[in-house]
Amino acid sequence: MATYAIGDLQGCFTAFKRLLDTVHFSPSHDKLWLVGDIVNRGSCSLSLLRYIKKMGDAVIMVLGNHDLHLLMVASGIAKSHPSDTLQSILNASDRDELLNWLRQQKLFYANDQYAMVHAGLLPSWSITQAQQLAYEVESALRQDNTEELFVHMYGDEPNYWQDAWTGYIRLRVIINAMTRMRICTADGRMNLAFKGDLRSMPPGYLPWFSHPQRASRHSTIICGHWSALGLYLTDNLIALDTGCVWGRQLTAIRLEDREVFQIACVE
Repeated sequence: MATYAIGDLQGCFTAFKRLLDTVHFSPSHDKLWLVGDIVNRGSCSLSLLRYIKKMGDAVIMVLGNHDLHLLMVASGIAKSHPSDTLQSILNASDRDELLNWLRQQKLFYANDQYAMVHAGLLPSWSITQAQQLAYEVESALRQDNTEELFVHMYGDEPNYWQDAWTGYIRLRVIINAMTRMRICTADGRMNLAFKGDLRSMPPGYLPWFSHPQRASRHSTIICGHWSALGLYLTDNLIALDTGCVWGRQLTAIRLEDREVFQIACVE
């Protein structure tokens, strides 16, 4: 049995299947960890979503910002962007089944060795606290009526965490950190607009994972979301978004020995 973590798929179904073939993945024996952003921008989001859903317990995934965007567009709260490729899902006969399955997925996952989140964790959050905070959002997403959450979900403020936050402000900050953040200040203030590489960070900011007193630094965190960062491996970080949807690579790492597998993406 092997466990493979794979970076942002974003509707790149053909590349995903090629990568699974490359590592000889067997859903009956192996496990697959997906860092979120399953859908959007690529051409085959519907086929990919159906395929992953059918894999059942072989897959553990966390939600990314594009996955949440799909849920918001489907609810009528958000409008599609010109670059979205979500219409096939919205028109599908099994749309409701797929969207309900997506709403059941995690925002954060951790076991004894690794933790997984789409974007990042604020410096003050321990793994235990992150699990608790993610559960608050997951519980809200699994309610029959999610419209109120979606109405309040978008927004860049507040850009920092306080344990005293309550209600939708609290949920928004959790979602922004776990699905959108790339960089923050030393005191944990997020810059949610930045999408560049490490050389182009604005003054006063550092990658969320580089904070010297990060409460989660003793755990190895698997993430995606930051395609300009690319494959980035340290003792306590595995960043896997290598820009498949932009024609670069799709990346997997086998967690047992950290061997990396990559294929070129032409989608």
